[in-house]
Amino acid sequence: MEKIDYEYLCTVIGDLSGVPVRLFSGDKLTFYHAIAPLPKDPMKAFEAEILAVRAHIGYFITPYFHYYGVVNHAERRIVIGPSIQTRCSEQTLRELAFRCNVSADEVGDFIAGMNAIVPMPLDSILQILCALNYLMNGEKLGLSDLRIYDAEQQTLRAALEREQTSREIEGVQDGDRPQDIHNTLALEQTILNFVRRGDTASLKAWISGMPAVRPGILASDQLRQVKNTFVVTATLVSRAAIRGGMAVEDALSLSDAYIQKCELMRDIERITNLQYHMLFDFTGRTEKLRLGRAPSRFVTEVTNYILHHLSEPVTTEKIAKALFLSRSRLSVKFKQETGENLIDFILKEKTEEAKRLLRYSDRSAAAISAYLGFSSQSHFSRVFKKYAGCLPNDYRKRHGS
Repeated sequence: MEKIDYEYLCTVIGDLSGVPVRLFSGDKLTFYHAIAPLPKDPMKAFEAEILAVRAHIGYFITPYFHYYGVVNHAERRIVIGPSIQTRCSEQTLRELAFRCNVSADEVGDFIAGMNAIVPMPLDSILQILCALNYLMNGEKLGLSDLRIYDAEQQTLRAALEREQTSREIEGVQDGDRPQDIHNTLALEQTILNFVRRGDTASLKAWISGMPAVRPGILASDQLRQVKNTFVVTATLVSRAAIRGGMAVEDALSLSDAYIQKCELMRDIERITNLQYHMLFDFTGRTEKLRLGRAPSRFVTEVTNYILHHLSEPVTTEKIAKALFLSRSRLSVKFKQETGENLIDFILKEKTEEAKRLLRYSDRSAAAISAYLGFSSQSHFSRVFKKYAGCLPNDYRKRHGS
């Protein structure tokens, strides 16, 4: 075979797919091509994990459900991505920009560039990888030969889900028989009520003593059966979250992302683990919206606005303008319906987001402060200590992953 012009190959692939393509020599980037203008390469947030893919062909899925394809040949490496089947919310892209250290004045350009990347099913990316692998390594591989590099399962944070998964599987293996072959309706309604009410504490307590359940037969193949059950669960849970106040677009996009993730898996235990994580994810998001009570439309609109603008300086003036209310009417009505001061609620939510970033990112407290729209790091530290009981760096030392 004639010597391959790798830069030409990357350019053609990028132009055809609309997805960024990179060429590496070892771990050093030597060429980059993207139709979409991006001030920073989004791969930077997960570069170490992506470059850890050493097989001839493989891929990596980020916690945002973006996927990157990798083809290796000797010291040459081509990385294509990110792509995604469903578009991310603006808040998700703001967080990705933060992880990539995009400057504040370039965040808008970064979001526009990410939205300009052509959404593409994972199977299409994998077909491109197979073609590249044949050119570079002379191997004829199909989709079933590709190895999954899965970031999300390595970062699932709730030990309860993992422990309960093992307990459930062990119970079935030990011969525990359900009382009825299709006895899930009452249990299904129990779970959906927890999700709709945003009752995370009750969900955890219920799962710790969950009875043995055998769902109805949906497929003759065991793996397909588990996946079908997951899809049904994701559909029902997303609808329950919508009834609990979650924005329709957010709920359906999250459901689609989880279903896509499930379909890529080949291990039953990991799928079951992901299902538990999904339940707590939806329930936790609904809990934030409901403030522990049955919310009015007004309260869900306010909380949805705040959760979608955490990376901005959220003010009562901005919320009032978005909801066509006066500032005083907004604050009084929120206090009347929730029993909580609106400013306190905003700062509590920003503190919760700061906790998550301190635990699961390596960005400094100063960077997190700026990302969350605080006027200064000292202001951020004061607010954090008020609502978390300690300073940001102390929290990271105690809880950092």
